[in-house]
Amino acid sequence: MSDDKLDVLAFAAHCDDIEITSGGLLIKLVDSGHKVGACDLTAGEMGTKGSKEERLNESQCAAKVMGLTIRENLEFPDAQLEFKREYFMKMAEVIRKYQPHMVILPHWEQRHPDHRICSQLGQDACYFSGLKKLDLPGEPHRPHKIIFSTYYRTMALPTFYVDISQQFERKLEAVKCYKSQFDSTPESKQIFHPGTDIFDYIRTRDHNQGITIRTEYAEAYIQKEPLQVDDPMTLKVRSV
Repeated sequence: MSDDKLDVLAFAAHCDDIEITSGGLLIKLVDSGHKVGACDLTAGEMGTKGSKEERLNESQCAAKVMGLTIRENLEFPDAQLEFKREYFMKMAEVIRKYQPHMVILPHWEQRHPDHRICSQLGQDACYFSGLKKLDLPGEPHRPHKIIFSTYYRTMALPTFYVDISQQFERKLEAVKCYKSQFDSTPESKQIFHPGTDIFDYIRTRDHNQGITIRTEYAEAYIQKEPLQVDDPMTLKVRSV
């Protein structure tokens, strides 16, 4: 079991979500020596472009770029995610298998139903994975910390920002693994704002978030519980 343990495990609804929303943080954690893994709930097979096999292969390419220890796909049906026991119990199995200290989930309020459901499923999976009498393989385990990416939730007020200036270009390289999704065709420029290149969008958004904390690039996250600060004298980012 000790060889399987991860420090951090990120869940997402589709292949490529993790790279776009949390790729910089995941790479930074790997750079710091942490064992980091990812678990996609679907292969994104209902997307306009790319086959299931292509997207699964692309996700493994991106995992290598980010330096992930493992990447799994539960192959739940894309565009049909529901909040049901079968799904969060499978996610709880993954949590028991890897015993992560921290789990990263998408924000719980999002336009895309699969992203929203993934967050709800993940939160319940983190709880049920710790029940000793639950009939699941593996040792009971609850992550110490759950944080939520705000990337697809523009109006969310972040709890904290992570400086990813040193990791940003590698984040883009990970996203570029998804050649079936992000090419030069007109369809690729309809994902966020019509006519906007996905890579320009990511660069602009991460740069704007970086400006907030006076760095070049950053990603924004939320935690639901209060943030403890033991020594306010060590807080970064000038007030004036």
